[in-house]
Amino acid sequence: MNLSLQLLSDFDLRSSTKNQRVKLQLSEILQKDMAPEMTTLNGRQLDRAAVDNVLRRRFFFAPTAEIYGGVAGFYDFGPPGCSLQANIIETWRRHFVLEEDMLEVDCPMITPYSVLKASGHVERFCDFVIKDSANGEILRADHVVEEVIEARLKGDKEARGEKVEAVNEAEKKKKKLKGKTATEALKLDDALIQEYNEILAKIDNYDSAGLSELVAKHDIRNPSSGNKFNLPVYTQNLMFAVSIGAANLPAYLRPETAQGQFLNFSKLLEFNQQSMPFASASIGKSGRNEISPRSGLLRVREFLMAEIERKCSTTEIANVKINLLDRHVQLAGKTDAISITLGDAVRNGVVDNETIGYFIARIQLFLIKIGLDPNKIRFREHMENEMDAELLTSYGWIEAVGCADRSAYDLSCHTKATGVPLVVRETRNEPLVVTEFVAETQKAKFGPRFKRDAKAVQSAIDQLTQDVKEKLSLELKDNSKITIDVPEVGDGKVELTPGTGSAPLNCNPFLTFADLVKIEQRTRTEHTRDFIPNVIEPSFVLSFPPVIAPTKVLLVPLSAKSEFKPLIADLTKTLRRHGLSTRVDDSGASIGKRYSRNDELGTPLGITVDFQSLKDGTITLRDRDTTTQVRAGQKEIVEAVVQVVNGSETWSQVSERLPKFEGQEVE
Repeated sequence: MNLSLQLLSDFDLRSSTKNQRVKLQLSEILQKDMAPEMTTLNGRQLDRAAVDNVLRRRFFFAPTAEIYGGVAGFYDFGPPGCSLQANIIETWRRHFVLEEDMLEVDCPMITPYSVLKASGHVERFCDFVIKDSANGEILRADHVVEEVIEARLKGDKEARGEKVEAVNEAEKKKKKLKGKTATEALKLDDALIQEYNEILAKIDNYDSAGLSELVAKHDIRNPSSGNKFNLPVYTQNLMFAVSIGAANLPAYLRPETAQGQFLNFSKLLEFNQQSMPFASASIGKSGRNEISPRSGLLRVREFLMAEIERKCSTTEIANVKINLLDRHVQLAGKTDAISITLGDAVRNGVVDNETIGYFIARIQLFLIKIGLDPNKIRFREHMENEMDAELLTSYGWIEAVGCADRSAYDLSCHTKATGVPLVVRETRNEPLVVTEFVAETQKAKFGPRFKRDAKAVQSAIDQLTQDVKEKLSLELKDNSKITIDVPEVGDGKVELTPGTGSAPLNCNPFLTFADLVKIEQRTRTEHTRDFIPNVIEPSFVLSFPPVIAPTKVLLVPLSAKSEFKPLIADLTKTLRRHGLSTRVDDSGASIGKRYSRNDELGTPLGITVDFQSLKDGTITLRDRDTTTQVRAGQKEIVEAVVQVVNGSETWSQVSERLPKFEGQEVE
């Protein structure tokens, strides 16, 4: 289907040994114009444009401000789209948050500049971009290279007489391919084909210089205009800049929800009674100013994210089997995935550790739970430090989940920037005796001597290593003075001398060196240890199994006569008491037409009230995918609906235990 609910979900896991961060991008595409292997439930090839038209017509989604021409990358969800999104979030929350006893926090979308400066987002949250030399169009560089090379490989297949994916007329007009970027039936050298495949396998690992070289070497041009690009490729930050209040304090729309969890780490730890490891979660909107959003809902500028930090048990996931594309295969220019259990993947070192292995298993189980085909899910080792979950869609393999080992990066950055220790304090089993050199300043006297430079000098002293402190203590003993590096002051050197000597800074000549700083060896006993825990994040994409369908049950009275209304009203009340959303179609259309137009809304089940129902109280239950029906009393049918929607029973099990039904009785 063509609904790409851009649900983004990040999971952060903290344990007592290392800080890992797995980013799962929950970004599901239900988009068609399928490649040959992308088919309907009945095995027929789907047309993406046709399905897109249905979803827009039935108001699953529509471009934001469409009557004003719309804005790329922004969409509004209609009633069925909102229901689908809410059901997905509810399923995600049950699967990850409730089952793992996590602590949920909710933080604002607007994030101060200082937070994202410290986290590295201001400098490094960027994409590689490239500019059309004639019309000035700006595109994402790696996507352009990928698109052009894939088009050329497709043209090679056509020239060799191989079957390739058909492109419908609407898509041809949309792309307006020109020149060398068009899909031409042109045979390529075998060596060039191998080089192209190697480029595609490693496309995510090229930097600005590497992409510039590819564009120049292979004459990559703008697919929509045929124009050359200006080089070199450059970077552009993806965050939306905003200002706060009348003072215009700099800020950004958050690009992820994780930072709020990092900043509240100490409060969450206290709430959890200082117990580690623990789990936290956030669900909320984020924004990314995508360079050239396209592919419908697949890449948008505002989306929903869900992030987690969680404890885990690894014993239950060892036998979960995944399709894995490791980095060594990619470096060889291939994309052949292998089927492997997570236990073997961890033992072989392909998956870095059991923590990441646990998340991969939980992600796989969640994707299957919401209706995705296990054969269209694979995990790609994104070179040395990342593992992505990818889904096979009409656009090829699309990243839905990104898992990256971030060590203690975020918590360390915020600790350094604020001076607030975001650490866990744990009681040691055995006290630890530590002998070390300590530099201790007399702050009441230190400030008046160095005045505005006091903070910089103090910071330099605090950062001295043990080796340097030991060396300086000897210098102090022999020479009664020391010199330290302070880049922010004068020529970068500060000489600390007794008060009777000269000093390069404003000072009080009656102070002695001992009044300012002492460097001496001391012994202390530690009964606790402080450590920065580890972090992991994720995110996804979906279909219409009963658990997430916008409407669970269609209610169809066979006639518009008034005697049917009490039965329909009673069924509606009963189903909604069970938390099931319903929709009544009492129009004058044929029953087949009413079923059909609700099938395209993704409604999995349909209940029909006919004239037999008025006589004996029995009703029929229809399955959307098989179109088969069963008939029983209201109590049995409602029970079956509840069981199917919550996943306790399949339709095949229902149809085996309840009487089959072939057709409605008419007047």
